[in-house]
Amino acid sequence: MWDWIVNILFQILKLIQGFAVDWGLSIIILVVIIRLLLTPLMVKSSKSTARMQVLQPKMMEIQERYADDPQRQAEEMQKFYSENKFNPFGGCLPLLIQMPILFALFTLLRNLPQYFSGENFSFYNILPDLQATPAGTFGEGLAVSAPYLIALILFAVLTLIPQLWMSRNQTGQQASTMRMTAVVMTVMMLWVGWGLPAGVLLYYDVSSAWQVVQQLFVTQRVIDKAKAEEEERMANAPIEVDVVRRERKQRPHKKK
Repeated sequence: MWDWIVNILFQILKLIQGFAVDWGLSIIILVVIIRLLLTPLMVKSSKSTARMQVLQPKMMEIQERYADDPQRQAEEMQKFYSENKFNPFGGCLPLLIQMPILFALFTLLRNLPQYFSGENFSFYNILPDLQATPAGTFGEGLAVSAPYLIALILFAVLTLIPQLWMSRNQTGQQASTMRMTAVVMTVMMLWVGWGLPAGVLLYYDVSSAWQVVQQLFVTQRVIDKAKAEEEERMANAPIEVDVVRRERKQRPHKKK
């Protein structure tokens, strides 16, 4: 299923390796290329996240109003999305694009000797073997496994930081839920990363570090600006007549 993505990734890494020489450096350059290509999508995703935060109270109002009528609730939510030209899944696109790359990289690193015979797949002296896993090196002593364990810990921590940062833009129960979800995801990443090749961990670590820096210097500004624009748009929009109040007025009054 991933063969065509793996082949494309192989050709890109082969090209990069031609001038980078070191495989770990090649993976880092690959991260930079992908992140630069995804930057426009990340900005769009950030704007989508900001819009959702502004529109969230109205969406919750619709959900509460039609809590006993799921079909009507779905219709009203779809109408609300259409009127506001809002895609609730817009913020997920960059992540969905990166997932196939991670799976393909995992497959490629697991089978690197089939593609490049006689190569030393290392990241200088930092990660001596990019095919090795934390689980596989753990039994060889701390001196051998330490770099891989550090890569694993970064794999988890760099998953936690962006989620906690994003929770700053939420309030109340949503913020608490987001922080709890971040902690659970971090534990899951430790479990998943235990069996991943060091090259995949390196890719994810560098990519996540890029995301953290991007959030500090770019994403938050984009979110603040988008929220201000959306709030201004909502304030200038015609005041919507409350559906419940309208329905009540349309009901015939009973004579006493």
